[in-house]
Amino acid sequence: MKRNELLDHIFWHTLTGAHARHASGSGGARRYTPGFSPIVAFADPARPDFAALEPHCAPGEQFYCDSWSGAAPPGWRIAAESTMFRMVWAGAMPADDPAPDAIALQPQHAAQAVELAALCKPGPFGIRTIELGDYFGYFDGERLMAMAGERLRAPGLCEISGVCTHPDYQGRGLAKRLIVKLIRRQLQRGDTPFLHVMRSNEAHALYLRMGFADYRETVVRVVEREET
Repeated sequence: MKRNELLDHIFWHTLTGAHARHASGSGGARRYTPGFSPIVAFADPARPDFAALEPHCAPGEQFYCDSWSGAAPPGWRIAAESTMFRMVWAGAMPADDPAPDAIALQPQHAAQAVELAALCKPGPFGIRTIELGDYFGYFDGERLMAMAGERLRAPGLCEISGVCTHPDYQGRGLAKRLIVKLIRRQLQRGDTPFLHVMRSNEAHALYLRMGFADYRETVVRVVEREET
């Protein structure tokens, strides 16, 4: 399958491919199982198969969903809507690792990662999200100052995700160093890095300067299964 075909439906290809063991669903719908990032994907975003998804979701659960802009079916509501950029690395191989002292996050760091994500709101994040790829962070004692890691993946592609810096430690370039570390590692193993950033996020301009290029802008929604 060509790279663009994978990128156009990267959530679906991840949940039915590299992360199928972390997913549940049937037919044309998949979701990450509870504990991972609350994301759903459909084989055909223009005709989302909510009927296949419903048995795998609890009333009141909320999920992120991209590339779907139709009306919510009965039993579901749209809790939020915006757009995000899907960006792909177009720069050169970084000359060196700017974060050799970064700590590889392990399961014992999960609560600290969730706490930082809840504060910085980088996107959907769960207690087991750091199990989806390599995550690195900087600590001040027991406090997680900054982190970045990997989430979605398909053959030849790997997403950089969960980029956060605690407000008390911003302005030090910590997250940028972690991103470059991940870019270098991914390129070395033959993957093309990509990421997602909300249209309203000022980091979009930073990513362009770093060497990422806009691939497409897509609708992103938070959908909720209504209480019965």
